[in-house]
Amino acid sequence: MASETATPGATQVVTRFAPSPTGYLHIGGARTALFNWLFARHHGGKALLRIEDTDRKRSTQDAIDKILDGLEWLGLDYDAPPVFQSDRAGRHAEVAMKLLETGHAYKCFATPEELEAMRTEQRAKKLPLRYDRRWRDRDLSEAPAGAPFSVRLKVPTEGETTIEDAVQGRVTVQNAEIDDYVLLRADGTPTYMLAVVVDDHDMGVTHVIRGDDHLNNAFRQLPIITAMGWPQPVYAHVPLIHGADGAKLSKRHGAVGVEAYRDEEGVLPEALFNYLLRLGWGHGDREEITREEAIKLFDLHGVGKSPSRFDIKKLQNLNGNYIREADDARLADLVARRIDGPVDKGLLEQAMPVLKVRAKNLDELTENAGFLFATRPLPLTDKARALLDDAGRAILVSVSEVLHEEKNWTTDSLEATTKALAERLELGLGKLAQPMRAALTGTTTSPGIFDVLVLLGREEALARIDAQASSGTR
Repeated sequence: MASETATPGATQVVTRFAPSPTGYLHIGGARTALFNWLFARHHGGKALLRIEDTDRKRSTQDAIDKILDGLEWLGLDYDAPPVFQSDRAGRHAEVAMKLLETGHAYKCFATPEELEAMRTEQRAKKLPLRYDRRWRDRDLSEAPAGAPFSVRLKVPTEGETTIEDAVQGRVTVQNAEIDDYVLLRADGTPTYMLAVVVDDHDMGVTHVIRGDDHLNNAFRQLPIITAMGWPQPVYAHVPLIHGADGAKLSKRHGAVGVEAYRDEEGVLPEALFNYLLRLGWGHGDREEITREEAIKLFDLHGVGKSPSRFDIKKLQNLNGNYIREADDARLADLVARRIDGPVDKGLLEQAMPVLKVRAKNLDELTENAGFLFATRPLPLTDKARALLDDAGRAILVSVSEVLHEEKNWTTDSLEATTKALAERLELGLGKLAQPMRAALTGTTTSPGIFDVLVLLGREEALARIDAQASSGTR
């Protein structure tokens, strides 16, 4: 496996994350961003951000905003303002012209119709669709006067190119397999392949950490680097993320955008940070790793060569752990934003220790907190309504009598009083707790019933019990 640093001890590590703003921040992109950020932070280097917005038709400001928002939410900060690739077209063209001047590129006058005919013939003969280099060594005097032309890279046709990839190991490609691709289109606009190389060089990028679907691009980009006499970065091509079925992660597997896990799945940023870190990178059997530990431990040697499988259940379980460890005031604030209507944040924070015990995401936490702010008449689930039959209401009458006499509205006192009632009625405590829970919360699941009584307070708790005891089901 290749070294992680091009010149150990001499060159400051510089990484970059370079998303295309044509949609949301994909989970795979978020992991790439994370690996780049961690590697830079681990080596005391720079983490840079580049927005590859050269596709003006598909790039949108909304997508840019979502990408920046998602990165900020994950806690990935950068050491310089974002570079927008579209602002650098002049510089890209300048390099293309330099390659043309030095004989490493050439003008191609092939028309779109000629190129389509070439591809049609290649398809018919079942040949690779590759430019046939018809203008590579042709005399320019043969070109029609004033005809538009593209600029193509003159790729070596003999020998082979080897990359010592920091993740994939040694990878070799025959140069004959690489076509003379376009650097500048006929309208003067640069192609992605040229822009990426120029930007990486000008930004001082030392390590290109990206998905292994870009591995072939590395072999196409290296001839530009060599022709310009620029230092070659260290490449690290990380295997892609697959769904549980082993196929490349896509929308059919569920949410794949970072904002969906934040807004729709109720995942905490530290949980997704941790999960993405462990998705393709490992450090022994450690599952929970803090941000500070991740910076200390991360290296490319820990990245596996095989695709990772995204497991939503593992993410939810990990998220549940982080919810239980999270600050109650912070959770109360997050949950309050998800509740319609007025919210008592103080009460929500007070309730958080008992609400978060079983919650795996903020949605469950919000649902668990719903009873605190429900108004009478309390809406009942079907299961709760079934518990409040004649027998259930009779139990509530007895419960109401003893609780109205209760002087100390604490969990210990309420538990002792309720247990004494259960013994007197010769019922298990659960038989009393079930209709009480239905009357107090409108559901059959909630925190401990005595915690519920305390959180609601004496007046509201008794009012809810009395309402169901006296009026029956609704």
